Amino acid sequence: MTSICFVRHGETEWNALGKIQGQTDIPLNNSGRSQANECGRYLQDFEWDVIITSPLQRAKETATIINKYLHLPLIEMNDFRERGFGDAEGMTFQERAEVFPNGNYPNQESIEALTDRLVNGLQNIHHIHKEKKVLLVAHGAVINAILSNFSDGKIGSGKTRLVNGCINHIEWIEETWKIKSYNQTEHLSAFSEKGSV
Repeated sequence: MTSICFVRHGETEWNALGKIQGQTDIPLNNSGRSQANECGRYLQDFEWDVIITSPLQRAKETATIINKYLHLPLIEMNDFRERGFGDAEGMTFQERAEVFPNGNYPNQESIEALTDRLVNGLQNIHHIHKEKKVLLVAHGAVINAILSNFSDGKIGSGKTRLVNGCINHIEWIEETWKIKSYNQTEHLSAFSEKGSV
């Protein structure tokens, strides 16, 4: 059975400030690096075959820190970059509410386009790494879109606030992806509730 463990990247300064990042390439802050180390220490107690990361530096740095504990092949996949939030990137929740009160951000990637590229990426992983245990470092909106898609909207986008450094498992069972667990945080000593995607 192919299984994928999604790790949300560690905290950045924009997360701490409540700013939406999208595809703006923001690095981890010191809290984010600590979270990545805690993930690595926790994940080393399990068997993994490969680690895949979004190409954005907050995900890549998280994956690189985790991989200090695991020593796995590390692959970048553009399919799992964060959703593009267009003109809203860099704005806090309050700023977005004032400038875009209807919640429609100009030049934003549609949820349909996001879901299509993520499902395509998952198909590629299942094809290339069939029956393997995959670690995948990605982003809040990415992981939430996957959770939403495979739970028929019961969890995920608009319903689940994913913590920086949280862990989420899906498995390929009966010709589809099934959610095994999501938003696991017990390995984290502390986390910020202010974070946003």
